[in-house]
Amino acid sequence: MTIARRPSPFGELLSLRQAMDRLFEDSFVRPGNWGDRESDFGLPLDVSTTADELVIEASLPGAKPEDVEITVENGTLTIRGETASEQRNEDGGYVVREIRRGSFSRSVNLPAGLEPDKAEAAFENGILTLRIPKAEQVKPKQIRISPTANGTSHTNGTSHASGSSPNEGSQA
Repeated sequence: MTIARRPSPFGELLSLRQAMDRLFEDSFVRPGNWGDRESDFGLPLDVSTTADELVIEASLPGAKPEDVEITVENGTLTIRGETASEQRNEDGGYVVREIRRGSFSRSVNLPAGLEPDKAEAAFENGILTLRIPKAEQVKPKQIRISPTANGTSHTNGTSHASGSSPNEGSQA
């Protein structure tokens, strides 16, 4: 007697479910990745902050600085532009086509306390670097701690007993 092993119907359902998950992930999680669609693709950004400024780096391979527009309106930074589409008139077609071409746009809400009118932009090796300085009132302030010895605070060469003010005992 021969035992024939048939594949489980649940195995086929699992592979169908995986295919559906992949379809939804490709369509909704990664916007702009719709097969051969060439326009309206996403723009990858790195946004970091220092004590003095907000730094935004955008990857724009194939773009020219004159084809990129940067605007700030109502606290929203928008970077948009277009890369030229290469037209091929050859008889052959593509085997693999992954380079994105066409228009792009990305908007980012900026935190409060920036001075966008003093922003500086640089474009080098396909990377746009935008530096937006922070306003003075939002920059971190350092508060110095006065050294104390035996309950006495020493400030600028004078010593004060703790709990008394420097003008205490003087008459105005």
